[in-house]
Amino acid sequence: MFRTALIQATSSHAAALAAIHAAAFPPAEHWGEGAIATQLTLPGGFALLHPAGGMVLGRMAADEAEILALAVLPERRRGGLGRALLAAAEQHVGAAGGRVVYLEVAAANTAARALYAAAGYREVGRRSRYYPDGGDAFVLARPIRPGGPTAG
Repeated sequence: MFRTALIQATSSHAAALAAIHAAAFPPAEHWGEGAIATQLTLPGGFALLHPAGGMVLGRMAADEAEILALAVLPERRRGGLGRALLAAAEQHVGAAGGRVVYLEVAAANTAARALYAAAGYREVGRRSRYYPDGGDAFVLARPIRPGGPTAG
């Protein structure tokens, strides 16, 4: 249901992406329109936008990708939109020849950690006091099968 409405976002969508990000994250962690637009103009930058209120922003370098932000409007959470965005980002990475996806998630964000664990992400590191509030981040990774579905 959610995949059919996904938009391959460009810098012209930066305001919409920033609005979703601002609604989903604490004020100290907001990415502004300019920062998002810049990411999308850099080599390897990509974003997917769902009009129902979800976005994923990432970048690729060689055969590795990083999810920089995955956000869903609070009133749209727990309906599968985050899972659909993550799966679509993984497919994008695989189609581009990616072999692994990395991301950081706040240690205190149990809902996001559960989403990533269910999708097969595993902890590969930890960043102490990574967030503005002093919270730690887990570095997670998941292998991807280039050109095809995600690896197990």
